[in-house]
Amino acid sequence: MDFTLHTSFDSLAPLAADWNRLVKAGISDVPFLRYEYLSTWWSTRGGGEWPQADLAVVTAAENGQLAGIAPLFQAANRQDEPALLLLGSIEISDYLDLVATPALLPRFVSGLLDLLGSTYPAPWSLLDWYNIPEQSPTLAALRTESVKRGWSYNEEPYQPTPYIPLPGDFETYLEKLDKKQRHEIRRKLRRAEESGRGVRWYIVQDGNSLDAEMEAFIALMAHAPDKETFLTPAIRTQLKDSARAAFDFGYLQLAFLEVDGEKACAYFNFDYDNRIWVYNSGLDRKFMEISPGWVLLGHLLKWANENKRTEFDFLRGNEDYKYRFGAVNRQVMRVQVRR
Repeated sequence: MDFTLHTSFDSLAPLAADWNRLVKAGISDVPFLRYEYLSTWWSTRGGGEWPQADLAVVTAAENGQLAGIAPLFQAANRQDEPALLLLGSIEISDYLDLVATPALLPRFVSGLLDLLGSTYPAPWSLLDWYNIPEQSPTLAALRTESVKRGWSYNEEPYQPTPYIPLPGDFETYLEKLDKKQRHEIRRKLRRAEESGRGVRWYIVQDGNSLDAEMEAFIALMAHAPDKETFLTPAIRTQLKDSARAAFDFGYLQLAFLEVDGEKACAYFNFDYDNRIWVYNSGLDRKFMEISPGWVLLGHLLKWANENKRTEFDFLRGNEDYKYRFGAVNRQVMRVQVRR
């Protein structure tokens, strides 16, 4: 394999289409690894999470074809150590990984560590990689290559990522829930429909209205005090740019519930790889008498089943409502490799 270090997205732009094809064929086909998502993430440094950072993406080619991508950047980590982290780290990208096919991954990891341990130009103390799916073969490959070099390897669960396996039929899905929860979902959907409040929900389809719809979504997010604090100017830019990129590539699911013509609730999801990925949400509490969050979530789960999506992934976090809707746990991991 021939390895190349990229310190600017200018040299990566010609690889965008090949990058995305490799994600589709790779070990972790997730929206957070796609070129348009990570280039957008880098433009705001993760919504301002990493104001001091240097790009360090490593690509590998074999027989003239892109064979592997280590989407890295260098920065002081949370413990103020000089580290190489995965692009997308840490807060706003729920699944991260290397980009390579299963067959080529072991050789790619071996060559990557050779490069980072010898000719990489800047000093670093460790690889500090967050949000790697627990089932990713990257974990075993990294462990093997670290031991081979006498480097230390530490792996630990970072956060749960609850998800709902979908049966493809809404009633079948409901039957798998606790009886009380099943009754509650049906009751709230029925109450909203019979409220006489002009309740309707929709998924944004018009690209010309997307900017305005994202402003409305962010306004709903800001009703929650913790999210209002989170919504810095850089994060607002990041959200809008990510939504535009996902829309342009056909995997944005921005959904709203309206009551009497006013937006009461919204979900910003990715509809990618036949799965729904719940990225963020917003709610106006003045409509709580019709439970807008539950109602819109119920409609989205019904839509996902009817459209034969296989999973409804709530991404990171162990909030109680996720399990009440039938989610089961899996984990993302944090890995540290010290040379």
